[in-house]
Amino acid sequence: MQPGAPFSPFAAVIVAAGQGLRAGQILPKQFAPWRGKPVLRHSVEILLEAGAAPLVIAIPENAGDVARRALQGLSGFELVWGGATRKESVLRGLEKVGSAENILIHDAARPIIPFAVLERLLHALIDHAGAIPVLPVVDSLSRDQNGMMTGTAPREDLRRVQTPQAFRYDDILAAHRAWSGPKEPGDDAQVLLAAGGSIVHVAGDERLAKLTFAEDFMADLPSVRMGMGYDVHRLVENEELWLGGILIDHEKGLAGHSDADVALHAVVDALLGAIGAGDIGTHFSPSDPRWKGASSDQFLAHAISLVGEAGFRVGNIDLTIICEAPKIGPYRDDMSARIGELAGIDTSQVSVKATTTERLGFTGRGEGIAAQAVAAVLRN
Repeated sequence: MQPGAPFSPFAAVIVAAGQGLRAGQILPKQFAPWRGKPVLRHSVEILLEAGAAPLVIAIPENAGDVARRALQGLSGFELVWGGATRKESVLRGLEKVGSAENILIHDAARPIIPFAVLERLLHALIDHAGAIPVLPVVDSLSRDQNGMMTGTAPREDLRRVQTPQAFRYDDILAAHRAWSGPKEPGDDAQVLLAAGGSIVHVAGDERLAKLTFAEDFMADLPSVRMGMGYDVHRLVENEELWLGGILIDHEKGLAGHSDADVALHAVVDALLGAIGAGDIGTHFSPSDPRWKGASSDQFLAHAISLVGEAGFRVGNIDLTIICEAPKIGPYRDDMSARIGELAGIDTSQVSVKATTTERLGFTGRGEGIAAQAVAAVLRN
């Protein structure tokens, strides 16, 4: 079945309330970037396209802002606070749904959901109360005790279980409410099975792999990414001149909504470009009164934090300032030191250069200053 093709009506719950500590990300892994977007957003987009309604997402308490940022621009979903365990989060999600005929329960850590798997799951609910996608166990199995092999286990009767798992809504809701087994069952199929429901296996898909460890994220990122930034501001009287984070004594200053530090603005755009995060105006609108006269230091600090959240660190920054005056040479070292301090890197990783346009154009006439920057970011 191709994306956009109709499915039988179904609701969905995505469980995204865990902390994901093993993944080694700054954010819980469901909100960390993967293949250009937050992990959670991948499965939300797929389920919305498949027609999930309602779609409920269980998230950690106090994670509403980060979840809404991850899903910015999407609609058709509802958020609910998760519980202390996955089972509690699932039950809260099910109760938020309210009513449905069929429902899918999915772990946000599995970002890719092939439409063919959805079709198999929902079709299986015609004859069964539950259906789960599985894959065969292809490796030999060893029983372990204190790091030593104590025996083997037959693999022929074992299957690797994936999500989403599909259920008739009333059956899985009743089973969760009646659960009296361990505090945290292995998955929702075990909950339904304990309540006497029938669970059928359908073919899973290797693309449903779960993101668990740091290397699951790193394998998808290039080792080095590059970005370029360019900015221009007019020179006017009665304004301070900030360049490269340094206040320069000059007869004119740069005009702009913030402090108009054209050099830092170019560096910010280069860093944002390296991680595909838009430009400085995306994050600090020139029409927003909060940034009136603001120091560009905080713009650079924000860009650096986004680089870290994306799984990178700054490798080097190469900045060129284009103007006839003032002379940049006397301030070059101070600029490099200040930019390095703001970026958390050594001064040797920051190059500040200056050039003129041989009195051609607006910079040559002394009407403004331009700056361009190139930044490299390295995978952590």
